[in-house]
Amino acid sequence: MTKPKPHHASKRPSRDARPVREERPVREERPIREERPAPQAEAPAEAVQGDMIYGRHAVLSMLEGDRPVNKIWMLRSLEKEALFPKVRQLAKAKGASVQLTERGKLDQLTSGAAHQGIVASVATQAYADLDEVIEKAKAHPQPLVVLLDGVEDPHNLGAIIRSAECAGAHGVVIPQRRSASLTGVVEKTAAGALAHMPVARVVNLPRAIEELKEAGFWVVGAEASGDRWLYDVDLTGPIALVIGSEGEGMHRLVTEKCDFVAKLPLLGKTTSLNASVAAGVMLYEAVRQRIAKDPGLLKA
Repeated sequence: MTKPKPHHASKRPSRDARPVREERPVREERPIREERPAPQAEAPAEAVQGDMIYGRHAVLSMLEGDRPVNKIWMLRSLEKEALFPKVRQLAKAKGASVQLTERGKLDQLTSGAAHQGIVASVATQAYADLDEVIEKAKAHPQPLVVLLDGVEDPHNLGAIIRSAECAGAHGVVIPQRRSASLTGVVEKTAAGALAHMPVARVVNLPRAIEELKEAGFWVVGAEASGDRWLYDVDLTGPIALVIGSEGEGMHRLVTEKCDFVAKLPLLGKTTSLNASVAAGVMLYEAVRQRIAKDPGLLKA
């Protein structure tokens, strides 16, 4: 008996027998777009990040313009280039300092942007001259000015400007070095007070105290080692209040220039007040005394 022939797989068309589809052109065969030219090394004039402007062209343009400047940082290796003396001269004309530093600091200031070795901190508004502050204060029957010695935290500076404006002060004076500058953080913390409060920036704070004395001001500094309580000092009339930093207080030369060095009572275990709090206490003791002397101030 003949066995039926099994269905053999070979009768199915093999894969090799199937028609081969025409292959698509490979991607490499597509026309390659012409590459765009790499950006030039020169930074654009609007190289801005927060309160920082960076790039050689951008910083030089800003220094040659009217915009106020806080500080310039430059790569240390640029000190021997022609750019350095030019930047230093322009910065000096604006009352700004120039600090030589390393690349890591500039990278940190610009969050890694292409800074070309130079970064500038710009002010939110122009600084006043000390003469302007004195003139404005002397136009009032009870002039009041606040000087800050070593207040480097921008939140504290903003809070002090706010308290000073609320207390009816007529100006704030800060040093060029060892001080926070007028940045966006200060403006925000001041909550609008910066628009009404002139801030003078001086090279030498002891010399500024001398100028205030010559203009008829009595200078009262706050120090834990003061020889009298704040409440025993007459804060009416032309007064300049001096606030030091939380860590170091007032510097020696500043302390020596004060007519009075007063202290605040600290009844707890903590040895010092926050600088902005100390300023608020001093300012409102002045307000209390001035209202007691002239109740009409409340109706002003």
